[in-house]
Amino acid sequence: MTLKLTNTLSRRLEAFQPLEPGKVSIYCCGVTVYDLCHLGHARSYIAWDVLRRYLIWSGYAVTFVQNYTDIDDKILNRAAEEGSSMQAVSERNIDAFVADMARLNILPADRMPRATGSLDAIRTLIGELEAKGAAYSADGDVYFAVMKHAGYGKLSGRDLEQQQDNAAGRVATEEEARKQHPFDFALWKGAKPGEPSFLSPWGAGRPGWHIECSAMVREELGDTIDIHLGGADLVFPHHENEIAQSEAASGKELARYWLHNGMVNVGGQKMSKSLGNFTTIRALLDSGVTPMTLRLFTLQAHYRKPLDFTAEALEAAATGWKGLNGALGLASTLATKGAGAAPAALPSAMAAARQRFADAMDDDLNTSAALAVLFELAKPLRALANRLERGAGDAAAAAADPELAPQAALLQELAGVLGLQHEAAGDAAAANGAGPSDAEIEAQVAARAAAKAAKDYAGADAIRAALQAQGIELIDKPGGLTEWLRG
Repeated sequence: MTLKLTNTLSRRLEAFQPLEPGKVSIYCCGVTVYDLCHLGHARSYIAWDVLRRYLIWSGYAVTFVQNYTDIDDKILNRAAEEGSSMQAVSERNIDAFVADMARLNILPADRMPRATGSLDAIRTLIGELEAKGAAYSADGDVYFAVMKHAGYGKLSGRDLEQQQDNAAGRVATEEEARKQHPFDFALWKGAKPGEPSFLSPWGAGRPGWHIECSAMVREELGDTIDIHLGGADLVFPHHENEIAQSEAASGKELARYWLHNGMVNVGGQKMSKSLGNFTTIRALLDSGVTPMTLRLFTLQAHYRKPLDFTAEALEAAATGWKGLNGALGLASTLATKGAGAAPAALPSAMAAARQRFADAMDDDLNTSAALAVLFELAKPLRALANRLERGAGDAAAAAADPELAPQAALLQELAGVLGLQHEAAGDAAAANGAGPSDAEIEAQVAARAAAKAAKDYAGADAIRAALQAQGIELIDKPGGLTEWLRG
């Protein structure tokens, strides 16, 4: 079976064929480093980590590039709030991103360019667009002329004329009045008083968000790449604008395949700070949820579907992971005793299981079906692990078992493709360090309040219990207020 992926551009399931046989170039839109990563980032980056691992396992040489957006209004606003600087905010959150991804066992990208390190490439690309008549300057700003790109809207399916009709009658802002078309977007923004700025042929300023990715894709991987990744919220306008800029400049297709993951909901509602259900990766892991539990939880749903985060669903994932983790622990023990077999020497039953795993992953990364194969392989190992705990089994005999040994080796191999690894007792506690920060506790308190408001009392109780396990005592006050104390 050939790997098939759902291409957002064609809206079809397509057989994957790279530009160059045996090699795959991938660009993944990275984080805007103004804050800690949240559950939406975990869902996205776990999904794309599995894609990358599977391609490598399938024999491809993969080049994976993921950027940092370190010039942005949100970063500037955060720096102003803190009395800090854009660089200080960015560096702190880049360090946090690296730590969070490591805890989730997400492979580091081969290259992680920053917008601030790609300014020459950005200015060059804007200059090319202007020279081709696809961009124009206005009072220190530079805009992309959407009407100059015939294919604008092909990724999102949006019709410019229809959108313009829908916007008719709206009072234009000062910025919109400078544009030739209401949907033209900024490539370069003129400097504002007190903000960091960089020199350019159009005056001091900073790049727009969309042009940053177009420039970094070209600088790192060339005009056309195999796969471009991101969340569904990036389809429009970010990825639509990327395509317009890049293809207007090069005359070539930007990416052959566009993949987008579904969004994260919390208790059926969209995750957002305004709803009080916003949870960072760090806060969740520091609350006692293990990294592999979170990873398993995200992989139980198809990457393109919305993922509903509830206390009950997380509890179910924790139970599932406990059994799989026990089997992986025993598999690791057997491996140290010299057990295991090369894939070519697998018994027919194991070869069939390996093929079922590959078939599931070839079907648009059906990780749910792939996990079913892992749980099937884990059953006898889990049973043996339970017997060994009761002193009723022999590990040495198990290592010599002609069927169990290759089964253990295959379980480890396939779990590794999904980025799942054995967690020894105490691993999570050691990773948690001194416990959650004040801000992370406040986020959990807010999430508990949102759960109670939604009548998700089990979820609220689970958050309280998780905080208590870390020595955090919650004190509910009249009027719906909650105070907390460290134990």
